[in-house]
Amino acid sequence: MFKAIYLTQDEEKNVTASLSDVDEADLPDHNVAIDVEYSTINYKDGLAIMGKPGVVRNYPMIPGIDLAGTVTASDSADYSAGDKVVLNGWDVGEMHWGGLAQKSRLQSEWLVPFLRHLIPNRLLRLEQLAIRQCCACWR
Repeated sequence: MFKAIYLTQDEEKNVTASLSDVDEADLPDHNVAIDVEYSTINYKDGLAIMGKPGVVRNYPMIPGIDLAGTVTASDSADYSAGDKVVLNGWDVGEMHWGGLAQKSRLQSEWLVPFLRHLIPNRLLRLEQLAIRQCCACWR
């Protein structure tokens, strides 16, 4: 079992967010298991947690469009237990379970290895800053 922010939707389309215990057997059938060390809550995550329509496309859902963590198991030749990885995007937190959890299971092609001297929470802060700067340039 692990803790996660867990979103459910009832028949009337009301969304409930809770801090829940989730069984590891319920994780999606992807090829890399990760102990999540850090994630951020961005605008889309906030909308999802508040139950606003149009963000989450599958329920139940663990929100969180990014994460940084350590690989615990892998069926991919690209990653081994102990590797540090980061993820952002790929419809994670919208169509696939996201990073607002203690554990995750994701596709290897969605992951990016990160430099060993970077601390995961600093990496995510740098990533968010870079995204904001790009968005500002496009406006």
